[in-house]
Amino acid sequence: MSMVKSIAGGIVAAAAFMMLGSAAYAEPEVVSGPAAEPECFAPWSAETKFFKFPKKDGPYRIALANGYIANTWRIQMVQTAKAYAAQSDVAAKLKEFKVVSTGEDVPAQISAINNFIDSGYDAIVVNAQNPTAFAPVIKRAKEAGVVLVAFDNILDTKDAINVNVDQKGLGVLWGDWLVKHLPNGGKVLEVRGVAGTSVDTDRHNGLHETFQASGKTFEVTEVMGKWDDGVAQKVTADAIATSGPFDGITGQGGDTGIVQAMIDAKHPFVPFGGETENGFRKFCAKFAGEGLKCTSAGSGPAQVAVAIKTAIAALEGQVVPQEVKLPLAIASDPDFKEGQDYFPTESDNFFVGNSFPTCGINFTAQEIMGQTKENQ
Repeated sequence: MSMVKSIAGGIVAAAAFMMLGSAAYAEPEVVSGPAAEPECFAPWSAETKFFKFPKKDGPYRIALANGYIANTWRIQMVQTAKAYAAQSDVAAKLKEFKVVSTGEDVPAQISAINNFIDSGYDAIVVNAQNPTAFAPVIKRAKEAGVVLVAFDNILDTKDAINVNVDQKGLGVLWGDWLVKHLPNGGKVLEVRGVAGTSVDTDRHNGLHETFQASGKTFEVTEVMGKWDDGVAQKVTADAIATSGPFDGITGQGGDTGIVQAMIDAKHPFVPFGGETENGFRKFCAKFAGEGLKCTSAGSGPAQVAVAIKTAIAALEGQVVPQEVKLPLAIASDPDFKEGQDYFPTESDNFFVGNSFPTCGINFTAQEIMGQTKENQ
């Protein structure tokens, strides 16, 4: 009996040792660059670290843990994720692709990620509701050998991979546009996004730092539009009624609704720094001669496809940056081109520039619209 116990104890100890060794082995090695696909996986800066995860055999189980879903960008993002996972070369590398959207409830999103870790998923991509609340789940993913990739609303960590455009730089771009077109300063309506997210905070900070650096006086009215046409239209209408008229406008999203609110209120068209919605760009092209001078910039929902591609590359043992920087899609007055920068026959509720050619990621509208926004 004592021998049996001794053998059993040895097996348990060996198993525990193997588990510890496996967890340690699963952590990425910090290596020198460049990345495996340097044109796609561009490092954020010269100081960005490069990761090399232990290679895993595929096919892989990958999950998308989304938060907020109730706007066009997020819906198109989920559709784009499903469309990318369905492409034949990607599908061949996937055993399972799961999508969950949990709303604005941060603990619910964290719980979903924990569930994916417990269920043995190889990688999780996340659009985080809050950049600083995920420390415990980041630690759990690292210990479990799960590749965690955040995109758009990223995570405040150096232990997960972040994929994003320069969101603060986008706020700076909009600020510069308004400073240029309002040489004497003036009253500006700022329609923000979803409170508490890194995207909203970074864009807001970039805008206001640019105004302050200009030396001009800007009086800014802030409202929360949640990057949604309906919400943005309502809060814009309310702001025009109570604080208008405005000399300039900037919107993080929901910009088609913002312009519609201006039209409904008979507010004069003014310079506008906005996102890349097709409907917004249609308005910019149509009313440019009446004062709607626009810059339209952002990053399409195909960010999610780059995040999935990054997760697969990491699982395959390829070198990837800890922070991947994506290019902005920009079109500005007077250079809006029909059939390139906007599409008159397509839905207003479609983000233009939803591709990353340097990553081999391109989509037709039909590919995306053929997918649903529902969990799977």
